[in-house]
Amino acid sequence: MREFIVEADGGSRGNPGPAGYGAVVSDAATGETLAEAAEYLGATTNNVAEYSGLLAGLRAARELDPQATVHVRMDSKLVVEQMSGRWKIKHPAMKPLAAEAARVFPPDRVTYEWIPRERNKHADRLANEAMDAGQRGEPWSASASRAALDTPAARPVTPEPSGPSELSAGGADAMVSRAEAGSTPAGKAADDVRAAQAVATPGTETAAARGQASATTPSSGWAPADMGPPATFVLLRHGETPLTPQKRFSGSGGSDPSLSAAGREQAERTAAVLARRGTVQAVVASPLARTRETAGIVAARLGLEVSVEEGLRETDFGAWEGLTFAEVRERHPDDLNAWLSSPDAEPTGGGESFADTATRVAATRDELTAAYAGRTVLLVTHVTPIKTLIRLALGAPPESLFRMELSAASLSAVAYYADGNASVRLFNETSHLR
Repeated sequence: MREFIVEADGGSRGNPGPAGYGAVVSDAATGETLAEAAEYLGATTNNVAEYSGLLAGLRAARELDPQATVHVRMDSKLVVEQMSGRWKIKHPAMKPLAAEAARVFPPDRVTYEWIPRERNKHADRLANEAMDAGQRGEPWSASASRAALDTPAARPVTPEPSGPSELSAGGADAMVSRAEAGSTPAGKAADDVRAAQAVATPGTETAAARGQASATTPSSGWAPADMGPPATFVLLRHGETPLTPQKRFSGSGGSDPSLSAAGREQAERTAAVLARRGTVQAVVASPLARTRETAGIVAARLGLEVSVEEGLRETDFGAWEGLTFAEVRERHPDDLNAWLSSPDAEPTGGGESFADTATRVAATRDELTAAYAGRTVLLVTHVTPIKTLIRLALGAPPESLFRMELSAASLSAVAYYADGNASVRLFNETSHLR
């Protein structure tokens, strides 16, 4: 039985914006390229483009040999995890594409592997060629692609473009700091770590450069006037539980406590503040009891329904659940030291690493950004997901998680613009929103 390697990629210059995909089929035994596919998709999101690339690659492989086995390699963690069955597919635009991809070959003949973007350059190039051709009003062709590769200008190795109008498929991932290399966020929306990002505190707005030397700061600043309204996430940590004042580890693998009386009062005060502002248009909560209860109190005051999002759950702290930091230090000193030193370290007993949490949260962020473009959404979640969303928006290293403090029922906000730039507003006390 023949075995094919399918490498696929997709990108969007704006997310959503002009988008395209590329896919390559090669012989697993010889490495020979057997087929290429690329297409301009018009305006859509990164994730839709990535799924379109996967579907095209699988179809090309089937045309070569419908009895073959296929090993798919992509630098989209989101697509790989969803097609492997480990993550749910919730976005309505991706569901039909994923379902169609799953039908091309029997599931037992297709395997999936995440690879770094630098190992997916062939498919990335095809996706960019398709976008370039589409924006010129021309169809992509394999012959033109080969001719372009053979031109003198194409031969030298030069840095890839990273400006706002030249973001390549997956270009945001190239700007992920070395500290994040082991936990590349799922998807390649430029909202991840794109070019320049800004930090805003109440009353001030400043631009901050982001990423590697290849990143360029848009000359028009952090929020160009033509970008339209952003997708704004108001991040609310749940109210206190009985474990909160004792500073005990309370993740998604523990007792799932409900709010205490103090926590319910905090939620009521937050609801009053948000009702006065009148800007929240939807409420999304983690599936855990304390977040759903907090969200329910706020949503009732705002006259909204609560949607539950699995990706917003807290980190699973394994055997540390319910323990204080001092108790973990006493019982599991080596594991705790490793955890404090590396985002890839897991809590004792098979907990979730910060790297895995970041991948999950980034994928959720991408889906929510696409689903709520131009709207203000209250995300009721936990310490680690909120810190992670802020860290990714700022382009900060993983160790920054230990340098943030979030009070119970505190509020922060992250706004994502159409070009991928983000602005972060930190309040940390609900009274600051008055």
